[in-house]
Amino acid sequence: MSDAVEVPQAPTARSSAHPFAGTRAAGAPRQQWSLALFARLVLGALVLGTLLVGLGLVLTQVLDSWTHTDVSLERWIVAHRTTAGNAITAVASDLAKTMTAAAVAFVAFFALRLWLRRWYESWVLVIALAGEVLIFLAVSAIVGRARPPVFRLDPAPPTSSFPSGHTAAAVVVYGFLAFVIWRYMARRWLATLICVSLIAIPVAVGLARLYRGAHFPTDVIAGAVLGLVWLSFVVRTLMPGHPNALRSTTQS
Repeated sequence: MSDAVEVPQAPTARSSAHPFAGTRAAGAPRQQWSLALFARLVLGALVLGTLLVGLGLVLTQVLDSWTHTDVSLERWIVAHRTTAGNAITAVASDLAKTMTAAAVAFVAFFALRLWLRRWYESWVLVIALAGEVLIFLAVSAIVGRARPPVFRLDPAPPTSSFPSGHTAAAVVVYGFLAFVIWRYMARRWLATLICVSLIAIPVAVGLARLYRGAHFPTDVIAGAVLGLVWLSFVVRTLMPGHPNALRSTTQS
């Protein structure tokens, strides 16, 4: 009687409608770090910063009528403050202040590494946030717009009013997390819920900065443009392709 030799079977991969099963991104496309890649990022930052400086100077030096509109809108918002609104906007504004944005990015840096099992997305977040801060500081220093002439509920930061740094930082930090979660999370209902919540934060921050008298409406719009355009450029440059391409490969 001969003993049957059992040949070990290779484990079959779980089929999923979405790649990485929401836990890792080892096969996702990524760029190789190079001097040319960083030069492209620097060039993009310079172009965006130059455009924002031009916009800011036009608003503050040329379009006097629009400045009056800005002031009127801000005064109308301030005139409609309420006790509940003061409390709610205090929380919303704090979601993107310097210490909060840095803390969220710090935690996300390691959380993304644990979840995706690689450092790539963590470093993309660092580059996106660092670039946003540098562009914001440069534009703010050159434009030098004064804060709205209204009673402010918070001490004014040392930077000028244009653009809104809180709004730009919120778009970059929370927007990037929403992008990564939407790209890699397998459970789509959960990804949708988290992404909607994350995307709502920059909107709440921008409205809170207006409400609390920290910025003119055009400052908040410019901050949102800064964050959205810069984040889109960084993601397009450093995170090429889409998991859909991998999905068809793994299912074939």
